[in-house]
Amino acid sequence: MSQNIRNYNGKQYLLKPVKTRIIKVGDDMAEIIKEYAGTELQAGDIVSISESPLAITQGRAKPLSEIHPGFWARLLWRFVSKVPYGIGLRAPSSMQCAIEEAGVFRIVLAAVIGGLARMVGRRGKGDFYRVAGMQAALIDAAETSPIPPYESCVIKGPKNPEGESQRIADATGVGIAVMDINDIGGCWAIGSSKGIDKKMLESVMITNPQGQGAELTPLCIIRKQ
Repeated sequence: MSQNIRNYNGKQYLLKPVKTRIIKVGDDMAEIIKEYAGTELQAGDIVSISESPLAITQGRAKPLSEIHPGFWARLLWRFVSKVPYGIGLRAPSSMQCAIEEAGVFRIVLAAVIGGLARMVGRRGKGDFYRVAGMQAALIDAAETSPIPPYESCVIKGPKNPEGESQRIADATGVGIAVMDINDIGGCWAIGSSKGIDKKMLESVMITNPQGQGAELTPLCIIRKQ
């Protein structure tokens, strides 16, 4: 098990990614943690869960064959700026999923505000996603995941990440956080169990120790030294 040390506010934190099998719909992430990390866990540990695997357990991975972009999705995807870390909503299929999550009015409003922001020089400031909301921002387009069968799925964000974090924490006895992390410095704690410092997590996890490819490490143990 690989591991590294990160510093935050004068304290050191050990990060230990945990390898698992491929996560599938219907899995209970609490049971996955017990099975693959149970012998490693200590009192006071926090376990980070990548948001896409958690979403998969909830049936939030939607095959492209089941997505039928409507008029607004086919129009609005063009208004989303290109980003260096993936397609995001810049595809009709993922835009359709965003409309299903946030509603067409909110997505149209986000596209208008995002377009106006670019006109005044605010390109790349994330105005579209601020208006569209968290669930729109969490959507992973098809081909984002290299792991079959999810490479041909749009993966929506997990439902109720705050509540799920607390449920899993109660079941496992350790702190839990659901994280959205990419390889270019984006790190967002979208949900956590009680008493967790999200700013600390976003600082120590910014190097993305769980990886972005086919590592099969949806979990990471964070331990204060």
